[in-house]
Amino acid sequence: MASSSGTSSGSSLLQNSGSEEDLQAVMDERKRKRMISNRESARRSRMRKQKHMDDLASLVTQLRNENHQILTSVNLTTQKYLAVESENSVLRAQVSELSHRLESLNEITNFLNATNGVFGPPGPSTTCFLEPEGSAFFNNPFNMAYLSQPIMASADMLQY
Repeated sequence: MASSSGTSSGSSLLQNSGSEEDLQAVMDERKRKRMISNRESARRSRMRKQKHMDDLASLVTQLRNENHQILTSVNLTTQKYLAVESENSVLRAQVSELSHRLESLNEITNFLNATNGVFGPPGPSTTCFLEPEGSAFFNNPFNMAYLSQPIMASADMLQY
């Protein structure tokens, strides 16, 4: 019996070794499939990563172009602003000059109006210093040529 049990255990070892070989083959097949699957997954991952890098590089290029356009626009706007600011300064200076000239003219006019009656009413017997030949020289619209001449007097000259 011992021999029969020995043979049966021997055949069982043979069967086990066959099933172990089958198990090993199945394990090897699974390992090989997993390795192929991992390689394919790694390849897809590299492709996604490459696409992401390409998208980012494209975005960088687009943003650099937009940045360049914005900088160009800012520089152009700054130049226009400086030109307008310069023109504004010139206009302010002109306004100031014209205001001073107008003030001087008003003071001269006030002086002339005040002194017209000082020497008496103009007439044939009285000679007025400001009105030649006793006529209303400054009130006559045909004698307005003097208005186009530059004003040489200032308000300081007329003060007593």
